[in-house]
Amino acid sequence: MAEPAAAAAGGEKPKSKKLLLIIIVLLVVLAGGGAAAFFLLKGGHDEEAGDEPAKEAKAKPKKKAPAGPPTFMPLEAVVVNLADQGSTRYAQVGITLQVEDAKVAEEVKKFMPAIRNGVLMQISRRTADQLLSAEGKEQLAQDILDLVRTTTGMEEYRGYSPVEAVLFSSLIVQ
Repeated sequence: MAEPAAAAAGGEKPKSKKLLLIIIVLLVVLAGGGAAAFFLLKGGHDEEAGDEPAKEAKAKPKKKAPAGPPTFMPLEAVVVNLADQGSTRYAQVGITLQVEDAKVAEEVKKFMPAIRNGVLMQISRRTADQLLSAEGKEQLAQDILDLVRTTTGMEEYRGYSPVEAVLFSSLIVQ
């Protein structure tokens, strides 16, 4: 009689091991499926849209949140001889700096003679054609922005600088 009881007991153990193995496999498959669904749904928006700017925006560090509206610092208009060969051309350029706040504006004012000299030099290196094209204006604005940041020691660090932009209030080429 011991043999049938042992056979019955022996038959129960392999079934419970199989059942345990099936439950473990199901849990692993469900967990893997859930994780895959999470990553696909979360990351799928950028891939579906195919937006390159959205991906670049993720790569850039976050900028400091503005405490209030920016402060605008209009500079005196400058009149400059341009670098055109064979003719004398002039440019009158009105520039406004966009800075974080009034405190930054006061700091920038301390460096105004050096900034104005650098602006004059940057513009005088350009030709009339460069100043009249959109790309030329954008490049000039970026060069002046870099100049102001370097001169004042407020260079961009981790995507942030208190000197935010250079804006043209007027640009006349003659």
